Amino acid sequence: MLEAFEEALELPREALRRTWDSLQEVGNLSSASVLFVLRDLLDSGEARPGDLGLLIAMGPGFCSELVLLRW
Repeated sequence: MLEAFEEALELPREALRRTWDSLQEVGNLSSASVLFVLRDLLDSGEARPGDLGLLIAMGPGFCSELVLLRW
């Protein structure tokens, strides 16, 4: 599924690095995974005021949440 997002949104692999890392370290937690990835981003201090982000979560069956974030 992550490959499909990368391809459809024309994202470089680095754009989803935290997501790939979370899958490797914690495993698939369904839509709750975004909370771990968001925490990692906030802890890193990389997001700057005015930056935009897209939080996308996929749950069981076909459940999806999308949130546009601005710091």
